[in-house]
Amino acid sequence: MNSAALSDTLFELIRQQPNADKAVTYLTQQADAYRSQPAQAVFYRVFTAIPRFVGKPVVTLSTAQAQAIHAQRSGFTVEGWPLDRLARVWWLLQLSPEPQEAYTSALENLFKAAEMNELVALYSALPVLHYPEHWRFLATEAVRSNIGPVQEALMIQNPYPAEQLDEPAWNQLIMKAFFSDKPVEQITGFRERTNERLARIAIDYARERRAAGRTIHPELWTLVKPFVTPENKTELEDLFRTHGPPGGPV
Repeated sequence: MNSAALSDTLFELIRQQPNADKAVTYLTQQADAYRSQPAQAVFYRVFTAIPRFVGKPVVTLSTAQAQAIHAQRSGFTVEGWPLDRLARVWWLLQLSPEPQEAYTSALENLFKAAEMNELVALYSALPVLHYPEHWRFLATEAVRSNIGPVQEALMIQNPYPAEQLDEPAWNQLIMKAFFSDKPVEQITGFRERTNERLARIAIDYARERRAAGRTIHPELWTLVKPFVTPENKTELEDLFRTHGPPGGPV
């Protein structure tokens, strides 16, 4: 990933938003000041202050702009984001990645002190941060969080978990998404990273819901289907057909 090119693309997207003159002026001034004096206190202050100067209108982007972002960072999207989240992620790209210890320490401090909307921006930025393996623990912490927007920032249309989480952490993320009624079909890698252990967990969960007389989410079958065997085919098709989905057994 070329961070400088992606930064330019995101800034151009900010610039093209309706009534973005104030936002562009503020971000340009702060970036220039930070480059001339890259103090951590300035970096933190701007990250926190961005919503006051940028606002929260939903970002609009063309198909070509979305494709340009995807070309620079595969799987990355800003569709549906408020402008302040986009600006915060752009601001994170202004932090020098060298030396590594200073870079990771600065961002870890942001994670520790962040309020909810700041956390949403930070977790949305995981795919474009340097040293991606460094953030795995923080990603698993977001899965355990009970703050819905923070969970969604990590889970939904975010390529980082599919790329970086190990199988147990990935499985936990998927099942937490079901438990908390997230749109699981929008999880990047949902189909590609299904695995036998996850299929067994999904079957147990479906059985529990059926025993309780509750509906079974249609996408649970997506996790199970690749691991159906001649021995369990009848049982599983019956289990998922009863509550069954479009996309489940017919």
